[in-house]
Amino acid sequence: MPETKEFDVAIIGGGTGGAHVAPYLAAEGLKVALVEDRLIGGECHYWACNPTKTLLRPIEVFALAKAVPGVRETVKSDQPDIAAVFAKRDEIINHLSDDAAVAAFKQAGIEVIHAHGRLSGERQVTLTYADGHEDSLHARHAVVLVTGTRPAIPDIPGLASVQPWTNRDLSVMTHVPPRTLVVGGGVVGVEFATILAGLGSDVTLLVRGNTLLHNSEPVAAEMVAESLRRKGVKIHFGTQLSAASRPVVDGAVTATFGDQRIEVDEIVMATGRLVNTGGLGLDTVGLRDGDFVQVDNHLQTIGVDGDWLYAMGDTTGRAMLSHISQYHAVIVADVIAARARGRELGNDELIARDASNLPQVIFTDPQVVEVGRTESQACADGFAVTTRPARFPEADHTLALQRDGFDAWAKLVIDADTDTLLGATFVGPQFAELVQAATLAVVAKVPVDVLRHVVAPHPSVNQIWNPLLARER
Repeated sequence: MPETKEFDVAIIGGGTGGAHVAPYLAAEGLKVALVEDRLIGGECHYWACNPTKTLLRPIEVFALAKAVPGVRETVKSDQPDIAAVFAKRDEIINHLSDDAAVAAFKQAGIEVIHAHGRLSGERQVTLTYADGHEDSLHARHAVVLVTGTRPAIPDIPGLASVQPWTNRDLSVMTHVPPRTLVVGGGVVGVEFATILAGLGSDVTLLVRGNTLLHNSEPVAAEMVAESLRRKGVKIHFGTQLSAASRPVVDGAVTATFGDQRIEVDEIVMATGRLVNTGGLGLDTVGLRDGDFVQVDNHLQTIGVDGDWLYAMGDTTGRAMLSHISQYHAVIVADVIAARARGRELGNDELIARDASNLPQVIFTDPQVVEVGRTESQACADGFAVTTRPARFPEADHTLALQRDGFDAWAKLVIDADTDTLLGATFVGPQFAELVQAATLAVVAKVPVDVLRHVVAPHPSVNQIWNPLLARER
């Protein structure tokens, strides 16, 4: 007979969200099981955000050094030291070991279970271990689903046989392919193209639509495209990969798109993500396996009786961003802990407020910072909007001291009825740190007339805000 283990909370999924919510719940005095069949820390830590940003950082610093007089004269190489870049990446991802993470969780009183977890009824989880044996787990208060996503690989003739790279291959690559075809013009595709070109690969980028970053402000997409072209990336719009083959094992790949055929060393797919809810046992509680799990603003699952089943992060489809999973972890922990103590929560108490407030940084060169709605999204949502765009350094010549070739653009989207920000976009070198001020302004609905009194120190990149907020005279 399978052993049944008793916990207060069972978390299925040990990625970013699961790894954050578990210690919060344990700190509330709850007995927690964290179930994960791969590495604790998940996609973000080992195969996505952390390693890719570690690969991007030296590219950014190298480009900055080459753009600053007095520094570029000392830079003798044409690109960063690849071996040193990979060594730092390996350090950041703990050499693909979760031993330290598991030890830390155990020290915090959390039971880490390396097994595949699936629902098998109300508050019930079945555990299947690598050797095939099973146990069951009962959660007295809650089960939290945070199983993340995986790369979507389209069904293209010959593609499977060439073993295309996904984020998992690129993020832990041990060599830079001399020639690379990147398929996809979204956030992942443009970041991959930036990494590969920055580390010396000859990159071709295939984009199904007529623009990069189709959810971004058009000027931002144009600036990223122009920058990639300057780095030698060949961009093909309005086309799709139609066939691929690798005639010789470990040899070159022939890729066909439109009426063209090229030879590359690797194909890298950046064509979206699929939610990991197949085989999760959702059907045992009246939901459909393989779908995103719909939740309310308490992150409680919709369509399941009682207040015991929650989902967060990518699993909900609200936003596939690791920092949103971390934010959801705080909400879920607070809600579960409150209800475990018998508190009845009001509809507006301890709720997630991420709708239309999301921040994102696209780590290209230039970086793209986005918060809230774009102009087109705000108009589609029915707002009357005014916008304040500005180009730099034209709008503030002091910003030119940051580097030679300083080129930036920004835009505020303002609710004309309330004079508050609906969204903001900033495009420029090393602009990621601008995101928090914009997020605060959007979430807190600070009137523009008040923002004008938030003085930006001189000289700093924060002075980007000044011409955007200045009164029209």
